[in-house]
Amino acid sequence: MYDKIITDLRKAYDQKVEERDSKSPDAWKIEERQRFLTLLQAEGKSTLLEIGAGTGVHGKFFQENGLDIICTDLSPEMVQCCRDKGLTAYPMDFLNLDFPAHSFDALFAMNCLLHVPWAEFKNVLSILQSLLKPGGLFYLGQYGGREQAGIRPEDHYEPKRFFSFLSDAQMQAAVTQFFELLFFAPIPLEWNPKEAKQGNADIHIQSLILRQK
Repeated sequence: MYDKIITDLRKAYDQKVEERDSKSPDAWKIEERQRFLTLLQAEGKSTLLEIGAGTGVHGKFFQENGLDIICTDLSPEMVQCCRDKGLTAYPMDFLNLDFPAHSFDALFAMNCLLHVPWAEFKNVLSILQSLLKPGGLFYLGQYGGREQAGIRPEDHYEPKRFFSFLSDAQMQAAVTQFFELLFFAPIPLEWNPKEAKQGNADIHIQSLILRQK
């Protein structure tokens, strides 16, 4: 199942580079990354791995603010877009992050792990934990609020993407097996009325900051 999901995601995102690169990040994403940057700076963190980096918009922000950043994405076209922005980037999926253990002070994952099926979610968290230095920090932000997995019929990507939404309790129970939970907060969908109109009133952004145990 994971291999099929990753193959379809790669095809879908390869076709959407120009569309995604033309959009400015949502206000809540700007606030989230700034809050995480402030924490990284306060703790003197310098090396950051972004997974699911997309077009590199967040990676470029962290680089411009003095961090030594490496970006990964499963889409080769997205990786090339990152490189065109002057970022170091590699095509890697969640289960195949080819870096030595304890390589990074921090990790950043914005709306990407929601593509990981529940059966593999803890495996991915274990891999991410292994990449952090002791005391390292991990920002995780994604849609969630109810347990739901599958294709979204209204998705305009082709092939349509697989999503795995987790309840707040499910998310917190999973991450605390591998990390210390420093912060959790739901961000309501008031910024996205379209989602609310589509019957997703109980969906929100799950904002977490975690620390390597």
